[in-house]
Amino acid sequence: MEDLGYSFGSAVREGTFMWTDYIIYALFGIITIISWIVQQALQSKFKKYSQVELPFSGKELAEKMLRDNGIDDVQVVSTEGQLTDHYNPSNRTVNLSQGVFDKRTVAAAAVAAHECGHAVQHSKSYAFLSLRSALVPAVNISSKWMPWILLLGIVFVQYTAIPLGIGIALFAITTLFSFVTLPVEIDASRRAVAWLEEAQITTAETTPMAKDALRAAAYTYVIAALSSLATLLYYVAIFMKRR
Repeated sequence: MEDLGYSFGSAVREGTFMWTDYIIYALFGIITIISWIVQQALQSKFKKYSQVELPFSGKELAEKMLRDNGIDDVQVVSTEGQLTDHYNPSNRTVNLSQGVFDKRTVAAAAVAAHECGHAVQHSKSYAFLSLRSALVPAVNISSKWMPWILLLGIVFVQYTAIPLGIGIALFAITTLFSFVTLPVEIDASRRAVAWLEEAQITTAETTPMAKDALRAAAYTYVIAALSSLATLLYYVAIFMKRR
């Protein structure tokens, strides 16, 4: 009877994990489809709003937003690539891509103001930005070693679960970073839109366009965070099955 009970319990556990696998695979599929839709929508919106002109270039607008917020130690520079815009807190630069730096459009204004929003967060010691910055060293180390440790963990999972467990812990750091990034990006967009209206850069007609462009960009971070979480759950399911 003990053997039968053990077999029954094992079958139940295996069945549970089988359904868990199906759910995770389905989640991967759904996220992949949604990610593709979001990326297409983002490209479409930025292309559309790149046709709507404004009197300021991305560089001019960024410099004005920084001045208006009392920030005089941040430099606005041009960077290569498309949608490679970012704020670098280490050297205090707002980096604008070639399609934003010298363009006078709603799309360029939205992106430039958003990146300056991060500079404002930095100057005000915004809590989530400080947390994200504190996580960067750990994320860099995790990203370097995690793929190899996870691969090692999968290969030797039948013998020991230790490497997989370590890989999961490293992956959890990157997942945490993805979710901490969400409020940082959303708040930067909120600051951007508020300033565009207050400084009368955008009008009643163009402000909704800027909001729409930034909302589409924010969705990409949401999808990235959910994708990271789904991947983490997949590895956790493998780890639990091994145990």
